[in-house]
Amino acid sequence: MKRNVILALLAIVVLGVAVFTSRQPGEALHEVTIYTSVDQVYSEPVLRAFEAETGIRVNALYDAEAAKTVGLVNRLIAEKSAPLADVFWNGEFSQTLVLKEEGVLAAYASPAAEGLPALFRDPEGFWTAFGGRARVLFVNTAMLPKADWPRSIFDLPPRAGEIALANPLFGSTGTHAAALAAALGPQAALDVFEALKSGGVRVVDGNAVVRDMVAAGRVPMGLTDTDDACVSIEKGAPVAVVFLDQQADGLGTLVVPNTVALIAGGPHPDLGRMLADYLLSTETEAAMIESGWVQIPSRPSPVEGPCFGRLDVRAMQVSMAEIRAAGGEIDAAIRRMFQD
Repeated sequence: MKRNVILALLAIVVLGVAVFTSRQPGEALHEVTIYTSVDQVYSEPVLRAFEAETGIRVNALYDAEAAKTVGLVNRLIAEKSAPLADVFWNGEFSQTLVLKEEGVLAAYASPAAEGLPALFRDPEGFWTAFGGRARVLFVNTAMLPKADWPRSIFDLPPRAGEIALANPLFGSTGTHAAALAAALGPQAALDVFEALKSGGVRVVDGNAVVRDMVAAGRVPMGLTDTDDACVSIEKGAPVAVVFLDQQADGLGTLVVPNTVALIAGGPHPDLGRMLADYLLSTETEAAMIESGWVQIPSRPSPVEGPCFGRLDVRAMQVSMAEIRAAGGEIDAAIRRMFQD
C-alpha cells in the first residue's frame, strides 16, 4: 500500500516536471489569447463560460469602436513574426480572408465544424464560419402597407427615392455590393447601384442611421442588417424586415457570418484549438442566438432569438472568397460612383 502511494506521488512529480519543461519561457500554463471584433457584451460571456468549463484562462483583446475589425487585423499582421494571439474571432469574414492572404493564419480542421455548410468552411482549412446576421430591407409599416413591400433586390431601383442606404464604400453595404457582383457579374451589380443612385437613394453614414431614419418615419424603407433592425424591433417601433429574393429560384439574401481562425505560430496552439472548437460548437451558436448576436444560424437550430424567433433563410450561394475577389473588381467603380 505504502509502495503504491510512493509510486503515485512519483508519477505526479514526473508529470509535473514534464509539463513544466515543455513550457516556453514566460508561458502561462493554462492561458489562451484571443483577439475578437465581436462586441464585448456578446463575446465576453462566451469566453467566461469557456473558462468555467475548462479551467483555462482566456486573455481577450476586444476591438476598439473607432478602429473596429481593421485595427485588430492590422495588429495581427504587425505581430506576424512574433504572434501574441492564438485565436481570431471575427464578426464578419472579409478581414479574416485578408489575414489568410497575409499568411497570418494556421490551417485547422475543427471537428466542431461537422454539419456546417460547405460555404462556411475554407477549402484549405484556414478559417471556419458560423451563424451571423443578414442583409435585409427594413420597412416602416405605418408608411408602407405589406402589399407594397419590395420582395427582390431588383424591385428597389424603381423606388430608390423611398430608400435609405449606408455608404457602399464601407461596411456591410460594400460587402453586399461585392456579393451581388459575385452572384450576378460585376456590371449587373454596378447597374443596380447606379440605378439606386440616379433614382435618388438617400446615402447615409451607416446602417444604424438607416435603421433610425426608417423607425422615425423619415423614409419608408432602407437596407440594413438584422442586428441593427433588432434594436428598433425591441423598442416596439412600427417596423419589419423583408428577406429579399427568397423564392425557390431567387438570388437569396446575403448572410454575413462570424469567422474563427487559429493564428500561425501562436504561443498556445493546443489551447487555441480547444477554444476554436468551443466557439464553433452548436452549443455556443445556440447561446449566441439567445443573446441576440446571431440571427441566422449556420445549422438547423430549435433555439429562438429575441427578435425573429427561428429563422430559415435562403442565403446567397456564393463563397466568401468569390465575394472578396468580386469586391476587388468593382471597388474602384463603386468609389467613383458614390464619392462625389
